[in-house]
Amino acid sequence: MILRLLVPAVDHPGADTAYAWMLTDARGAMLREGLTPLAAVPRAETVEAILPVARVLFARLRLPKVGTATIRELLPFAVEDRLLADPAQIHAVPGTTNSRGETLVAVVDRTGESAPPEGAEPLALPSRDRPSVVADAAAIDASLRADTELLGRLAHLVPALEGELSAQRRQAAYTVAMRGGYAGDSLYAVQGWVPADRVDVLSGGLEKAGVDAAVQALEPAPEDEPPTLFRPVRWARPIEALFAILGTVPGYREFDVSAAFMIALPIFSAMLISDAGYGLIYLLLPIIFYRKMSPQLAQLLIAIGAMSVIWGVITCSFFGFDFHSLLAAIPVVGALFAKGPLIVVGMEKPYPEAVDPMSLLMRISFILGAIHLSAAHLWRARTNFPKLSFLGNLGWAIWLWGMFGVVNMFVLGSPFKGTVYPNLLAVGGVMAVVFAAPDRNPFKMIGLGIANFPLSAISTFGDTVSYVRLMAIGLAGSALAVAFNQMTEPLPWPVKIPILLVAHGLNVAVSIVALFAHGVRLNMLEFSNNLGMQWSGYPYEPFTNLRDQES
Repeated sequence: MILRLLVPAVDHPGADTAYAWMLTDARGAMLREGLTPLAAVPRAETVEAILPVARVLFARLRLPKVGTATIRELLPFAVEDRLLADPAQIHAVPGTTNSRGETLVAVVDRTGESAPPEGAEPLALPSRDRPSVVADAAAIDASLRADTELLGRLAHLVPALEGELSAQRRQAAYTVAMRGGYAGDSLYAVQGWVPADRVDVLSGGLEKAGVDAAVQALEPAPEDEPPTLFRPVRWARPIEALFAILGTVPGYREFDVSAAFMIALPIFSAMLISDAGYGLIYLLLPIIFYRKMSPQLAQLLIAIGAMSVIWGVITCSFFGFDFHSLLAAIPVVGALFAKGPLIVVGMEKPYPEAVDPMSLLMRISFILGAIHLSAAHLWRARTNFPKLSFLGNLGWAIWLWGMFGVVNMFVLGSPFKGTVYPNLLAVGGVMAVVFAAPDRNPFKMIGLGIANFPLSAISTFGDTVSYVRLMAIGLAGSALAVAFNQMTEPLPWPVKIPILLVAHGLNVAVSIVALFAHGVRLNMLEFSNNLGMQWSGYPYEPFTNLRDQES
């Protein structure tokens, strides 16, 4: 027989405390039930005690993968700190394990004297039971399947919907153009934006079309916000693909940063990728699929791939394998690689007298950062010349190189006192303060400079240190590539090849994320902020009336 005993929810049950009980046979058929003191409860071969929720602690724990018997022995010690009780007085039972490897454990203190740790808060029971939650989840799944089926049946309408959307957009643009003009009995006038070098073309086009019209061209007023017609130099046009992906447009009166981005992004990307093999993938894939890609995007990836191959040759890394011995056998240039890579992306020196690899990579990163950021301030200085504010921009460029020395001192332990860096900080700081906001009132000018200086000075330190990500991400990717090769070394080639393909493929995918998260960031944030870019523009889209033609 089986006795099911319901333990009452009292802290210290006495001899006269009533217990609800149920006596069943081995098949679960009820024989008797009652509510009596514990002494009057019938005896049975098997007793199941049902405890109130208040007496049970539920916890999720990560348990070692051992046998069931061992787990039962370890559980009291695993939950000891949660109950502040003697493990010998703890009874714990493991339950199900979720996808994160956490096992639900029910814990009871046999003495009933345990207390939760100080500061613990009671966890309320769920407001809904499991069956209702499961039922709702099933209903949601059914609704999603029905919606997916409906979308599938409506898929044939997509071309018609896109055509109608395009037509409505054209109609909206036409309406804006018509209502934006002036219409009188004998005069019709319309205004809009046109590139300065296209004014004559516009006049000639109207005349050719037989429209008797006068065209007046005016420069944008200071309060106007003209659209931006982006015309990068020919070799920098691939960077347009990046701006299209990000949806960013410089303001009409802001800088055309296409050339600067086109120079810096491939260099930063090469350091982030840090492998000639991965660089070949970036180089060859856009060449192979050139006709199926945006020309600008393909050219940008080709530039990134080519620079990555160059950096990979310098670091002698090809899919994580060191190939400096192959380069050492090449005439003329082989002597450069006789002892090892020119620059090591790793933790260990290639030979005893070599420079510490991590220190060298960090120094290169900081140098690139100082060049990049100071170039931004020099560009602003050139634009502001001959106004006195150009001296403030020049001062920040000088200050940045002094901050470069500070960063080297803190991060690399390089000397600072007795070098030129303190002088650069002093000269650059004075210029940045005095000429930050030129004014006829010297007290106002200096006061504004002092007020704005502290935050800007601190930000230059953070901006410079931020370039260390070039070393860190490149080192991490290189370490993963080497680790993949080492882990598969003992395996036979039929097993090794697919594993390496998947592993290195994942590393390449991670490098793509790194390009946007770090390479693009250094241009869009650090460089652009120091240049004063707001990216507040919108693209120049001249009014046109296009017609869709079915192919």
